[in-house]
Amino acid sequence: MFSCTPRTAVAGTKTITAEHLAKGQVVFENSCGKCHDLPNPTDHNAQDWVGIMNSMAPKAKLNDAQHQMVYDYIVSAKN
Repeated sequence: MFSCTPRTAVAGTKTITAEHLAKGQVVFENSCGKCHDLPNPTDHNAQDWVGIMNSMAPKAKLNDAQHQMVYDYIVSAKN
């Protein structure tokens, strides 16, 4: 079940692979794009995305792993 605990906005020492980010992009496009236009990742900072993701992930029925992949993808897309 989805946890309502806020995700941290900083990845810290976690290694994020290109494969992980690619999976996050697919989930983002397929799950989030079902209900509305996809937001531009640069429209919000990493901390704002924590709140947005915590609000939207349950609606999109994302599990914890998918939630983290989408968050990591969105934040990385800003760079």
